[in-house]
Amino acid sequence: MPEAAKLAKAELRQLDTKFKETIKPKTWCTVQFNPETLKVSFANQIQQPSGQGDQRGKAAAQFVGAGTTKLTLSLWFDVGSPQPEGADRVDDVRKLTSKVAYFITPKEVPGKKGKFTPPAVRFLWGSFQFDGIMESLEETLELFSPAGKPLRASLTVSISQQEIREFAFADTGPDAGPTGPAPGTRPLAQPPDDATVQGVADAAGHGDDWPSIAAANGIENPRLLGAGAVLDLEARAPSVGLDLGAAVGAEPPLLFVGAPAPVLLGGEG
Repeated sequence: MPEAAKLAKAELRQLDTKFKETIKPKTWCTVQFNPETLKVSFANQIQQPSGQGDQRGKAAAQFVGAGTTKLTLSLWFDVGSPQPEGADRVDDVRKLTSKVAYFITPKEVPGKKGKFTPPAVRFLWGSFQFDGIMESLEETLELFSPAGKPLRASLTVSISQQEIREFAFADTGPDAGPTGPAPGTRPLAQPPDDATVQGVADAAGHGDDWPSIAAANGIENPRLLGAGAVLDLEARAPSVGLDLGAAVGAEPPLLFVGAPAPVLLGGEG
């Protein structure tokens, strides 16, 4: 059976002050769930002349300075979702989102005592690459344990660069093709358009295994199956979720089911 292609995960990486090379790998952050969309906006600095003289004609706008480019995206984190191999188990989602918050926290500039600036950051996902400074970060804590510890968070991130450049593409190597099981190797179920992974698994008698089935099929949003989606109900991921009973007390496991399906974009703002 051909091996399923590996799902590319988005990352935040620290750059040097010249926005050239990635540095300090320990500060890098790999997202739990890829963004649903990436929004890139461009703006030039335009000024309307205000000179004297004949005002009957329409004054031409003038470009007066470098433009700006902004990337906006949303990220989701959940303590009940799979963690990187070897990572410590956490019971507070802020221990996961702190790696994103690192990039908006000003650091002292080497050799310039008393001067602080946020670290330069590169957002990298497949062939999409965007370098800049994290302009804003909004964190919403959405679920709490009985002990009052936040378990789930959504982050809205904005990264800006003070110029407009032609698109460039990150080197991702040969095209890995679509993710998920190789077609034609097992019987696949085609659920209705409004079905969920949990509902399809329940109907097939695999209700307890629906998180593993979703992970093995490369589905990041079990509540939203696109039109024409198919499922391999025999596939199982090696491991999904964490035992939250050990993390937050004798509570039943919580599984994040609101992550968006991945959308692959290319280009550099």
